[in-house]
Parts: sequence; structure tokens; C-alpha cells
Amino acid sequence: MEELRAAVTAGTLEKLTLGRHRGVDQTLRNLLVRPVKLKAGPMLAFVWRHGTRDITKNHPPDEGLRLLEGLIGGDFLDAHLFTGAEIVQLECAVDGPARLRKTRRSDLSGTSGSRAPEPPDGTHDRSRDYVISADSPWLTALGVTNSGGRPREGMAPKFRQIQKFAELVRHFAEEAGFPGGEPLSVCDMGCGKGYLTFAVAAALGECARVRGVEARPELVEFCNRIASEQGLAARLSFSAGTIADTAMDRIDILIALHACDTATDDALARGIAAGARLLLVAPCCQKEVRPQLTAPPVLARALRHGIFQERQAEFATDALRTQLLEWAGFRTQAFEFVTTEHTAKNLMIAAIRAGGRDERLAPAIREFASFYGIRHHALARQIGFELCVPS
Repeated sequence: MEELRAAVTAGTLEKLTLGRHRGVDQTLRNLLVRPVKLKAGPMLAFVWRHGTRDITKNHPPDEGLRLLEGLIGGDFLDAHLFTGAEIVQLECAVDGPARLRKTRRSDLSGTSGSRAPEPPDGTHDRSRDYVISADSPWLTALGVTNSGGRPREGMAPKFRQIQKFAELVRHFAEEAGFPGGEPLSVCDMGCGKGYLTFAVAAALGECARVRGVEARPELVEFCNRIASEQGLAARLSFSAGTIADTAMDRIDILIALHACDTATDDALARGIAAGARLLLVAPCCQKEVRPQLTAPPVLARALRHGIFQERQAEFATDALRTQLLEWAGFRTQAFEFVTTEHTAKNLMIAAIRAGGRDERLAPAIREFASFYGIRHHALARQIGFELCVPS
């Protein structure tokens, strides 16, 4: 609260996000707070993000701070404070001490605090220290920005997505305990045109050896050409193949963004087998579970509707994935990667290796699967977890 009050008073607050909601309203996901200037004067805009809607309310700064004092560590266990100079993260435990961590923005950006050019008018992005410099030549070569470092027409959302992902990669690499300056092996499965693969290489710096895998040969050729022209070929390469047939030795970080259906499970299993300490996936097209859904009596009437079946299948699939990862020895987080203006498939699962298998979780996982009628699941099969134990 001291950090937050100081940022509001000094006018350096960029945003505050509160997560891990445990309040009465189970539809509430998180809270986003930003400073805004209205005719009535400076305000704090509270965006309450529910499962199907957002509710925005503006509060005078003093009133907003009083409200937040009761929410931080109360209804919300996680808080991220972004100012012009630093990022402050608070993690509260239900039982036990809280953990506070600060990161200077200059350390993230690798600069001395100089600001990159902001995107064109209308994007609502303010000038800030980007993790990746806006005038990076590879952004221009990939068609994201022009030579002046501004996003090309229609590419502002992609530019923001790249910056957000780079920030996340650095954050979770730090969370995973990777020491700075030591070699890192990174594999990006199904990398497409390579926007985020290039971003990973830029965010992790000279120590990372990044490999993108893509099934379409023309995209592999394009990305390798850009990497070579930009002098990045020594630490960034692309190869043609699929998740299933790609040879993989030991790696440190596995990334798979928007791998369809069970391809996400294939990527997670390959990363686990290769000893990855950090897994970052953005699932989509969760089809395996939907035909298996056996609606419990309390849900049967609601799940007659196809849209509810689809959403329930997505939830059940990804919730089961996080539980299986925890059984396999990972600490997991599930969160919105980007807003829906970029993609409707905006869930990301981050998993950090924390130890060995935890068999104590097995009964609860099987109970969860049984509740939804899930009898088989690609990730469970590949990591050796039996969803259904013969009686």
C-alpha cells in the first residue's frame, strides 16, 4: 500500500492488477486499476473482470486507495503494481507469510531508462519502457513496425502482444530460477511466422539458444532468412516438423502457443520428458474432452446448449491439465495472456518445475475427471497418470 500510494501521489502509476480472487462472487476473475483524467479530476478506474462481462467504476484517488486496502490480501491474494520505474509483485498465502518482489523496469528493458516511441494515436498505449526496443530491426523485417519504430497499420495489437509475451517470458524465467548469463535452451513448438519466437530470443538475450518448430516449410524458410539477415542465426533457428516428430534432447523452456486440441498435451509431455523447468502454453480447440462430457445432474439442463458444452469442455480440459502438471511436480498458474481484442483464445498456462510427482493429488484429480465423465486425456496418458483405476 505504501508503494501504491506513493505511485498515485507521484503520478507514476501505470496499472495495478489483482488476481487469485477468493471473495464471495465466484464469477469475478480479477481487477484492473488504472489512473484516468476526467472532467471531474484525476480518478482511479476500477475494471472488475467477470467471466462474461467487465464492470468499470471510477473512484477519486483517496477513495480508491481505501477500497484497495481492503481488497489486497483480502479478496485478492495476488497483486502486480506497474509504475514507470519498477514492477512490484505481492503474493499472499492463505496460511503463512506473504512474499513481495520488486523488479526495476530498466533491468527488464536492458536500458538505462530511455523510452521507446509509443504506438500511433488511437492505440491508447502510453509511452513506456518496452522489454523489446520498438525500433528493433527484426520487428521491421517481420512487418510489425516501420523504420521509425511505430507499428504498421493493423499491427498495433501484435506489437502489444509481442511486448506482453516478452515481459512474461522474463518474469517466468526469473520465477523458475534461471541464473542470468548461463546458457538456456528454448523450444517454441508450432511457432508460425515466428513473431513470438523472435521475441523470446530478444527477451532472454545472448545466453538463450532458441529453436522454433513449424510444420509449414515456407514459414521456416522465411524465419531462418530473417534471423540470418538480422545476425541472429547463431542463437535463433527454425526447423520444419511437428510436435510429435521433432527430435528433442534436454531443454530448459518449452513454449507452445495455440497448439490445437491434443497438440498442447503433446507439447507439454515432450517438455516434461526433456526436463524443462518452465512450460508456457496457450491452449486452443479443446476437442478431446467434449464428446466425453457426461453432464452431472445439476449441469444436465444447462449443458444442452452447445455454447455451454464448448466452454465447459475448455474449462474441464485446461483445469485437468493444470492438475496433472501439479501431480507431475510443477507449480502452475493459469491467466489471461492478452485481451480478447487480440484473440478469443487468450488463456495461458505457466508451469514451473518444483519437485517430483505428488501422488497425494491423484485422488482429487480422478474425482474431478469422474465428475465430468472424462475417461481418457492425452496428457494423462503420455505422463503415465491413470484417470480411471480399476475397482
